[in-house]
Amino acid sequence: MADFYISVVGVNHYFGSDIFKVGQKLMLKKDLENKYDDEAIQVELGTIGKVGYVANSYQTVAKGTRSAGRIYDTFDTVCKGQVAFIVKDTIIVKLLPDEIVTAEQ
Repeated sequence: MADFYISVVGVNHYFGSDIFKVGQKLMLKKDLENKYDDEAIQVELGTIGKVGYVANSYQTVAKGTRSAGRIYDTFDTVCKGQVAFIVKDTIIVKLLPDEIVTAEQ
């Protein structure tokens, strides 16, 4: 199976990019109540909570990564990812689709 990467954006609306570290695990959760984007996927970090969103616009999706719309139907409600790169205010995350996500994560 090929590796898939996504861009996490909007981090400056939350805690900024300084809280991210390469190798860190993140939870991707469908934002089913988002009234602006039917394919919105929020990104959460441990006990901190929401730290950004998966990019879903051609203007914010980094080259070589997938948009929220392209991965939305590939998982049920939540999946995991791991920080691969940090480029300014964009966090590049490798999807970990086979990893089990539990409620306490």
